Amino acid sequence: MSDGMRLLPWNGPDGQRCYLSSDASGGYLSELADDMEAAQLDTAEELLRHTSELLNEPAEATARELRFCVHRLCEALRDVLRIVESRGGRVT
Repeated sequence: MSDGMRLLPWNGPDGQRCYLSSDASGGYLSELADDMEAAQLDTAEELLRHTSELLNEPAEATARELRFCVHRLCEALRDVLRIVESRGGRVT
């Protein structure tokens, strides 16, 4: 969205998307969203590193561990794609 609406990195109470109406960055919610995005990106990197380690030792990884990693990676990918959409909408 390029009309001053920022897609936030969390959903509303009913699972709907949340947007912040703002024509400038630096407000409290904007900074909170920046911090949340940074945490989500850090988590994605950590999950990727952990999953790579598991895959490098396939005899050590159980199906349960790999399923857990796949679920967490899906969540992280969803978060990262939302960040990309949000940031892409703010590029002018």
